[in-house]
Amino acid sequence: MRDKQKSSPSLSDQEQLLQLAQYRMPFGKYTNRLLIDLPEPYVVWFANKGFPEGKLGEMMRIVHEIKINGLEYLFEPLKPKN
Repeated sequence: MRDKQKSSPSLSDQEQLLQLAQYRMPFGKYTNRLLIDLPEPYVVWFANKGFPEGKLGEMMRIVHEIKINGLEYLFEPLKPKN
């Protein structure tokens, strides 16, 4: 029996983190806010109701994990400078 191999993502982990640090909410009350800066209750609401499809949903799932584990501080040096 062959072990199942994890499919490799299209971006390296480092590239994905850099992209996440710059990804902005495209709609709603928090339009144009960095996903990593969304309020935790808002992200948790999406987690309970269902994340959007596609890239946005994927990024929001990651943000949810980051927020519930208190790791937002890791993104401070990666955020774009205003």
